[in-house]
Amino acid sequence: MRSRSWLRLLIIFIVAVAAFLIAFSPLRIVHWQPEVQAPKLRLNLGLDLQGGSHLVLEAQDSPAGPATPEAVDAALRVIQNRIDQLGVVEPTLERQGSRRIIVELPGIQDPQRAIDLIGKTALLEFVDTGTNPLPEHARWSSDGKTVTLPTPNSPAVPLEKKVILTGADLADAQAGFDQTTGQPIVNFQFKGPGARTFEEFTAKHIGQYLTIVLDNEVISSPVIRTTITGGRGQISGGFHDLTDARTLAVLLRGGALPVPVEVVENRTIGPLLGRDSIERSLRAGWIASVMVVLFMAMFYGFPGILADVALVLYVLLVLGVLVALKATLTLPGIAGIILSIGMAVDANVIIYEKVKEELRTGKTLWAALQSGWNRAFVTIVDSNVTTLLAALVLFVLGSGPIRGFAVTLSIGVLASMYTAITVTRALIDTAVAVGLERPITRMAGGRGRGAVERA
Repeated sequence: MRSRSWLRLLIIFIVAVAAFLIAFSPLRIVHWQPEVQAPKLRLNLGLDLQGGSHLVLEAQDSPAGPATPEAVDAALRVIQNRIDQLGVVEPTLERQGSRRIIVELPGIQDPQRAIDLIGKTALLEFVDTGTNPLPEHARWSSDGKTVTLPTPNSPAVPLEKKVILTGADLADAQAGFDQTTGQPIVNFQFKGPGARTFEEFTAKHIGQYLTIVLDNEVISSPVIRTTITGGRGQISGGFHDLTDARTLAVLLRGGALPVPVEVVENRTIGPLLGRDSIERSLRAGWIASVMVVLFMAMFYGFPGILADVALVLYVLLVLGVLVALKATLTLPGIAGIILSIGMAVDANVIIYEKVKEELRTGKTLWAALQSGWNRAFVTIVDSNVTTLLAALVLFVLGSGPIRGFAVTLSIGVLASMYTAITVTRALIDTAVAVGLERPITRMAGGRGRGAVERA
């Protein structure tokens, strides 16, 4: 029995260390000096805690078609694809009315960069201009009949836009550098029929120009020098740096917006709100945790202290799971964690009260522990399942911060069940195995037979 108790304790210790390493950045010793950097929590913070960009977009009618609800839904999906490729954690996108889309991007403090990324229609076209090269930034009219050159007072020149392929034919687009010039470029790959069309066109138009156009503006106008097989090509020129090339690649991979959108509101949510919220929330969390620890220690004595040790592991588990799931912590999420701290010892209270009842009937400590844990198990499962069901409803029907609250609450409930049923029991059994029966029996007011009789 003693060896099994120590084995369970070793497993719990390994779990605690693993949770700590997942949740916090590792300690680093600087230049072999005794100066050690403090570990930092790896959790992603939401818009309300770290700030970011808040944009309101409104779909506009265009010659291609009106801004119908279906077109707005399609635009929202395209914007979502673009943001996903940026790596923004937990963005918020939602419809507002029939034409507007609200976009919130945690961690992005430059609204203009967000506008450049998600506000462009990003309609890429490969246009046959024959023997006519066009300079960068020349613009086609909306009807595709005339071109305006990028010079002051330049008149519109009649030139029909003969589109050969569009961005819808692309399979992939990646930013890189030209190995010859060292300039940023975007390498693209056509898919299936698009690759064949590209090869056939270049084979028949050697010595002519294939102009690349984005949102009616010329990016480059390269000459076709040879047949291009495999559907591969590159876009060069017009990029200030690699960031510009990456932005275009993201736009092309995300697809073109079915309708143009206009930014009707943009603002930056500063980090001061987040810092103030974090400080207050952490202060509330510390106060709540200290009160719970003191209550358990004063009311249950030594077993209460063991429950407090399990509570520390509970906090590490919750943080470790949140980091492992790459969850984003919002202010309601912090509230969920603080709430679940109080709930974490609820199961311990139920177990200890059942054990006290068994001890007062005169049972041995071991029999009281066995019976008390078994009687409390059903009650604990029932109460926690109802809480999980409520959290599930919040997650399914809620959005944004409400879903964050539901996630942290659910993780907290599951972690509390594990620590109360498994960890606390292992600590109690180990204490009994090393001869600490009396402090545990004292929990029942000194009643019960302190001898430990094991079946």
